[in-house]
Amino acid sequence: MPIPSPLPEELSTQDPAAAQAGSYPLLPPDVASEVVPIKTSQTSFDRLLVRIANVLGLDRAVVFTILARGWSSLAGLGTLTLIAHFLSPVEQGYYYTFYSLVAIQVVFELGFSVVILQTASHEAAHLTIGADGTISGPVGSHARLASVLQKSVRWYSIAAVAMAAVVLPIGMHFFRTQALAHPSAQPIAWIAPWVLVILATTCTFQIDPTFSFLEGCGFVPQVARTRLVQAVLGTMMGWSALLSHHGLCAPGFVVLGQAIGGSWFVYGKRRLLLPLLRFDPGKYRIHWGSEIWPFQWRIAVSWLCGYVIFQLFNPILFHYRGPVEAGQMGMSISICGTLSAMAIAWMSTKAAPFGQMIARREYERLDQIFFRAMFQSTSVAIVASIVVLIATIILRAHRVPFAVRLLPPLPFGMLLGATMLNIIVFAEALYIRAHKQEKFMTNAILGAIWVGPSSIFFGKHYGAVGIAGAYLLGCIVIGIGQGTYIFIKWRRIWHAA
Repeated sequence: MPIPSPLPEELSTQDPAAAQAGSYPLLPPDVASEVVPIKTSQTSFDRLLVRIANVLGLDRAVVFTILARGWSSLAGLGTLTLIAHFLSPVEQGYYYTFYSLVAIQVVFELGFSVVILQTASHEAAHLTIGADGTISGPVGSHARLASVLQKSVRWYSIAAVAMAAVVLPIGMHFFRTQALAHPSAQPIAWIAPWVLVILATTCTFQIDPTFSFLEGCGFVPQVARTRLVQAVLGTMMGWSALLSHHGLCAPGFVVLGQAIGGSWFVYGKRRLLLPLLRFDPGKYRIHWGSEIWPFQWRIAVSWLCGYVIFQLFNPILFHYRGPVEAGQMGMSISICGTLSAMAIAWMSTKAAPFGQMIARREYERLDQIFFRAMFQSTSVAIVASIVVLIATIILRAHRVPFAVRLLPPLPFGMLLGATMLNIIVFAEALYIRAHKQEKFMTNAILGAIWVGPSSIFFGKHYGAVGIAGAYLLGCIVIGIGQGTYIFIKWRRIWHAA
């Protein structure tokens, strides 16, 4: 089942092999210098470092992305420790369910960030962007690039207001109902933290499309570096909430820190963005109905199905089994998500360059970089998942109190197995979408049809182990089986044409 582009969370750059094979004309000099691998120096040690970097597929964007996710992983251990220390098991359930409900924002985004990135990358492939924000190249490509930015800003401004107006009362109703259904001896003050997380998410929601646009324009290392800043700032603010005994405010403070870091970066690119917002595309204006919507609505359906696949586990367990088991599921999924985010750094940073290669019909080069990056991502996911599962078993064997905040090894192991499989599905979906096509919609629908009802049934009768087992089965049959068939079929058709 395809992973919706996240959280969050974060795409595109140039691979070292690609940099050596040719140039990317859209990159300004300061960006290109960050993407191209370090030149070999005269010392054997430097040559060894360059060789290792090339083998591992490390360029600046990948390194920054790994640092951001590496920080998230290390900081995540601190966060998990603080949650276990400062939050009760009941509060932990509220903590992670906040994130699951906030993810409803995909309903309002409708996959537009993927469309923005790929559309911008196809237009920017024919342009040169100067360090001062000046753009040179065909006027048609310049105008269409401006049109992409203008439409994305309008869309997200309206959608952000609609999201806050809808998701805020939905959460209020859900948590009020669950508080009555699962009374606790400890009163839970959840209203203010819920309002805070919604307001902070509204801010980041409006920033994300600009990040996608700048990635499509080739500013991948800078975006990756900013995501590192966001991760650090968000973690620090979240920890401050936990340490000051305002633990349920931590999700809102994390998102607020990300909003502050992202806003500062966007402000720094005003010399490029403001002229494009004022530029009149004229006859080159992108037509939504004929050019954007045929791609976007399929992405939107995939993302909506992705919410069913990835975000319903916590609310379902909260409803049927109570906040404690929901908290265990939430913490376990958080660890799986961190591992996944780390592993897909090799793949996700290639989205915009893939689009540029496709626009220039450089299919042999595309496949060379793609399969290499997919192997690297998958290998990292396998090793990391095995290490985490073994560590969890050891902690439980030694009766470490923290271990009981996670799911038992069996359901946790099934979640980790699904995470490894989803790396392959993510890579295949990214490759397909770089062609400005969405062929994974059927895959996502089948996944949602299976995971949604099965999670409700097995979650009610068997709890977390039932949900994890059904999810893993769906990943094997629908994700890998159907997804790989779609990938092979359309790759062969497009390249033959």
